Amino acid sequence: MCKRPMGSGLGVWVETIKRKQYEDLLEPLEEELVAMARWAKATGARIVVLFEGRDTAGKGGAIRAVSEPLNPRQCRIVALSKPTEVEASQWYFQRYVPHLPSAGEIVLFDRSWYNRAGVERVMGFASEAQVAGFLEHAPKFERQLVDDGILLFKYWLAADQAEQEARLKERLDDPLKRWKLSPIDLAAREKYQAYTDAREAMLAATHTEWAPWTLVDFNDQKRGRLTLIRDLLDRLPDTHIEPAPLDFPPLGHAPLEEAYGVLKPIADYPVPDPD
Repeated sequence: MCKRPMGSGLGVWVETIKRKQYEDLLEPLEEELVAMARWAKATGARIVVLFEGRDTAGKGGAIRAVSEPLNPRQCRIVALSKPTEVEASQWYFQRYVPHLPSAGEIVLFDRSWYNRAGVERVMGFASEAQVAGFLEHAPKFERQLVDDGILLFKYWLAADQAEQEARLKERLDDPLKRWKLSPIDLAAREKYQAYTDAREAMLAATHTEWAPWTLVDFNDQKRGRLTLIRDLLDRLPDTHIEPAPLDFPPLGHAPLEEAYGVLKPIADYPVPDPD
């Protein structure tokens, strides 16, 4: 059995979740996510989930786990790039506001306004005065969102440096994951403690009663996704709403096969004989 140390600083070893077990455990959570989305549409709820954390912690996989069973017209993923020159001259929170949800929508932020308290601070992209201003104003901004009825959830995904190193090396060696690797990711290798210090300052200033942070151990990414989704669902109101009934009468004739006139389908992909 494959075991690894749990990222708690306690030296506790836990068994990693195998893919089949993970998929079996995820399936009922996906059904609950679909029910949650149905509830949001019926009630007009607006849901915002922030995904922050270490480089390589697994934000993308966690976001996919939440979003894949949902209608992409209802559940949007927001991953903003570097601010433009115009955006950099605006109120800091301004470029995030247009992406907030309308009634019935779920918005998942792949990194968020907390960039300023994390990568911008650690990598020197923001001054200490800008960071201090952000830490003062972020709780006020979030209070406005919550007071207006938005359901706001903030998750920090944690991973030990040994796990981060292994994942960075995997990205370097895997051509399908190389695109995930940036100079900032590599520079972050030397700043693990600096990111820890920045996170602790962020939590001290922005972990509030109305918008608390939740830290999730992502040393085992599969276990981390299950933990995060279960926590998110448990913190929502009762979202059980039966699907609206749909009439599905008999077709009334034998099923038809495709018929082609103007164009024909392209040749099938050649699948080799398994023998």
